[in-house]
Amino acid sequence: MGFFKGKQCIGLDIGSSSVKVVQIKSTKRGPQLLAFGIEPLGPQTIVDGTIMDQGAVVDAIRTLWGRLRLRSKEVAIAVSGPSVIIKRINNLSPMRRDQLEEQIPYEAEHHLASSRDELEIDYEVVSELNPAGFMEVILVAAKKQIVHDYAAVVRDAGLSPAVVDVAAFSAQNAFEANYDLALGETAVLINIGAASSNINIVRDRMSLFTRDMTVGGNTLTEEIQRQLGAPAEEAEAYKVGGSQSERGLIPQEVAPIIEQVSEVMAGELQRSIDFYLEQAGETNVSRVWLAGGGAKVGALQRAIARRSRLDVQVADAWRRVDLDPNLDGAFLAAHAPEAVVGLGLALRAPHDK
Repeated sequence: MGFFKGKQCIGLDIGSSSVKVVQIKSTKRGPQLLAFGIEPLGPQTIVDGTIMDQGAVVDAIRTLWGRLRLRSKEVAIAVSGPSVIIKRINNLSPMRRDQLEEQIPYEAEHHLASSRDELEIDYEVVSELNPAGFMEVILVAAKKQIVHDYAAVVRDAGLSPAVVDVAAFSAQNAFEANYDLALGETAVLINIGAASSNINIVRDRMSLFTRDMTVGGNTLTEEIQRQLGAPAEEAEAYKVGGSQSERGLIPQEVAPIIEQVSEVMAGELQRSIDFYLEQAGETNVSRVWLAGGGAKVGALQRAIARRSRLDVQVADAWRRVDLDPNLDGAFLAAHAPEAVVGLGLALRAPHDK
């Protein structure tokens, strides 16, 4: 992973339950963390990747900039969810790059069943000529309205959206900065957020398969709420093991609920992985890496390991990042899995591709 030597963006990860900020600088030894912060968002602020309460998001961003005393205004943000579609096209006739540039909008319309006027479209060439004699590209499209809304809250907070990425690729960027895969080794990256999760299967620094799914940490919280009649904040605290009831104990019913829901979530995630494995005839998957807040739920880690029969690790955003000794090490360690997308965004430079 090469680190940019010039000016870098601040990574601004706008998630459904919180806003996270990562600021790094490049040094000869690699990235150095200058600032990290997290600000919670209320329920229903962002639903299915759509910002429902723009003012709340703007306030959270401004709060973080004030608390962390950030001066830079150029940020990289990410979008995810149903409004983002990623397609690998492996049957294009070989063509020059200028011809491909003209062809891509038509391919997007054909593969995405939406008018190209409604989409922001980007692509990356995977292979100029694959073994079957075709050109391969990864096509990425996002609804213009969603991109506009995310950029709007950034501008309303007084900042400049210099880069718009896809959350799954940002997580991959951070992963590759911190971990090495052997040549030809395939890994599954699962970023488990509050409202959704995305799967990204990677090999040799290339994404082979991505899928966004509407299961996440909230699935666990909502089931605890439903079965115990607990308020949302209390259910969330029970989920992460950080709160007690009036009797001074976490209710004994919590653990079985988490185990049960984790099995269901792991099953849904595994079905997507199995779909790719069957399509690709893949046999060299070595391990699963988990990121996001949901990665910290032990029962979910174990359920995914049982289903996948693979080694499951929790990704550490700071594994190869030089941490400023003035920062709170315990706070950074506690939120290392949640910072993965933010770090991936912070590795971007303004206006790079």
